[in-house]
Amino acid sequence: MKTLVLGLGNPLLGDDGVGWRVAEALRERLSDPSIEIDCHAGGGLSLMERLIGYDRAIIIDAINTGQQPQGTVECFRLEELPNRASSHLASSHETTLQTALRVGRMMGAVLPEDIRIVAIETQNVYDFSEELSPEVASAVPRAVETVIRCIRFDGE
Repeated sequence: MKTLVLGLGNPLLGDDGVGWRVAEALRERLSDPSIEIDCHAGGGLSLMERLIGYDRAIIIDAINTGQQPQGTVECFRLEELPNRASSHLASSHETTLQTALRVGRMMGAVLPEDIRIVAIETQNVYDFSEELSPEVASAVPRAVETVIRCIRFDGE
């Protein structure tokens, strides 16, 4: 099974870079040739294009629901995303990932059926900084373990 683990965000915008930090930490822990670990700064259509050719994907991103303390780590299927416009899975300049996937499949793109989201609750995603807040930085190891569990046990 070909798996893509993709950290989303912008590492120059404070906590928005947490997806990248988790992906970087995972590179040090995983060496399975069937698992590709990468970082991506886009959403919508460009994100859908990045998923082409994989059997499953685990997307790591900052999320701001305002319902959990900063640093809370959650894992859920894409279909369960609580607010489709609250992270990099959507953009004000293009479509949501869900819509982009639908369009891609209609055009014949081979896209993963199993897409998991590992979301880290954040608040400071527009601050110009290469540093994570202490609460979000302390969540990185928990997010790494969550991704590894998703890979090993299919997130169940």
